[in-house]
Amino acid sequence: MPQNLDIKNIVRTFANNKEGRRIGVKEKQYTTEQEQIARFAKAMGHPARMAILAFLAKQDSCFFGDIHEELPIAKATVSQHLKELKDAGLIQGEIETPKVRYCINWENWELARKLFAAFLGDCKCKSTSCCE
Repeated sequence: MPQNLDIKNIVRTFANNKEGRRIGVKEKQYTTEQEQIARFAKAMGHPARMAILAFLAKQDSCFFGDIHEELPIAKATVSQHLKELKDAGLIQGEIETPKVRYCINWENWELARKLFAAFLGDCKCKSTSCCE
């Protein structure tokens, strides 16, 4: 499994008719950084996933059972959250039969940190509200 996300620039075309022609809607182009930060944000967009990341960030690695014991949710739900975090590249897992060991994917963790810091640091507005 690759250690970093290989996300290319993606062109989104909306509102195609049956013949595949666009109907008055512009194509939207997103940068690689926009795609990556959106994927990370989506994966981090649930409190249980944030709790899993916080738990994993405090240790080198742990088994599924350790994570399940930490969270007050069903095993199937923990599995779904782990899958989302793994698909986003924020964590990685290794099968050590019959268990699965999880840990932070530190390369992508650092990428996410840099992307969020750059994005949040780009704000030009200095007042507390843009409506003042």
